[in-house]
Amino acid sequence: MKFTLQHTDKLSNARAGLIETDHGPIETPIFMPVGTVGSVKAVHFRELKEEVKAQIILGNTYHLYLRPGIEILEKVGGLHKFNGWDRPILTDSGGFQVFSLSGNRKLTEEGAYFRSHIDGSKHLFTPEGVVDIERSIGADIMMALDECPPGTSDYSYAKKSLALTLRWLQRGWNRYKETEGKYGYYQSYFPIVQGCVYPDLRKESAKFVADLGADGNAIGGLAVGEPAEKMYEMIEIVNDILPQDKPRYLMGVGTPANILEAIERGVDMMDCVMPTRNGRNAMLFTKNGIMNMKNKKWADDFNPIEIDGAAEVDRLYTRAYLRHLFVSREILALQIASIHNLAFYLWLVQEARKHIQAGDFKAWKDEMMVRVTTRL
Repeated sequence: MKFTLQHTDKLSNARAGLIETDHGPIETPIFMPVGTVGSVKAVHFRELKEEVKAQIILGNTYHLYLRPGIEILEKVGGLHKFNGWDRPILTDSGGFQVFSLSGNRKLTEEGAYFRSHIDGSKHLFTPEGVVDIERSIGADIMMALDECPPGTSDYSYAKKSLALTLRWLQRGWNRYKETEGKYGYYQSYFPIVQGCVYPDLRKESAKFVADLGADGNAIGGLAVGEPAEKMYEMIEIVNDILPQDKPRYLMGVGTPANILEAIERGVDMMDCVMPTRNGRNAMLFTKNGIMNMKNKKWADDFNPIEIDGAAEVDRLYTRAYLRHLFVSREILALQIASIHNLAFYLWLVQEARKHIQAGDFKAWKDEMMVRVTTRL
């Protein structure tokens, strides 16, 4: 994988770059739609390419390991062949999913024991085993196994958690370096910076991660309960240490405002379930604010969903019709809203890229922050 830093904003740390993978290029900053089980909920790949303009999607190691299973994925030649997506794929290691199981998992030095949410069967994720699983899934970018402590963790717990994560990371990195991909293309491995909301722990983790010299680096354990301002502080601390010439991936974040703030602080890659999950619950993100499509005010609004919207659905359907679909509990509503929100998120990061290149990112970002946080 190759990363080229193309432009840096003069008034902030915002960057525009290019990631080159064997499944195609990725222009940064980029938002990555979440395709947990190999599909982005309610959105066809044709729509992801043509309307959303997605350049890379995510899969999840925990879910794909349980279903359809590694044997099936190896038999077909990896996730790209299985689901038909021919652009880059990133896989989360499953650490966050195991963390979220709480009562059904146990963390040890060896790894994470957990019970399947599907049938209760018992499994073990080790740092080495997760590398092997991600090799079999065939992701272009693989994430390290880590523990993701809650944002409200006390210092003692956060310190112990980080120590375990760093020991796991070294083992996973060793496994990655001694193995190769199974399907004839290159796979990158991104370590993850943890440390909760404690500056000294974040600095320790970022230094350890930077010293590995991986193709790119991730920032995890944020947007998990801590205040937004604390999240932004941690991003700044970490990005002061992570290398300039490698892409930086902020995991699981977030709202349009979160994304703009992260870009301003030097983040290159982001993902979140929010555009699709909130879309399925009738919340639309637009260039002029947030819309609850179940509100009565849209019942006789025959304007397009979003005037000059990023997706074809914005022009095809009216606000009144989309509200009608939601209150009627029609499945089409979920599809339209998901496409719209994803297209808006991709539009937002692409506009950020244009303004970074043009040299006026900071002024544009400040204006957009007011617009995207308005309730319509």
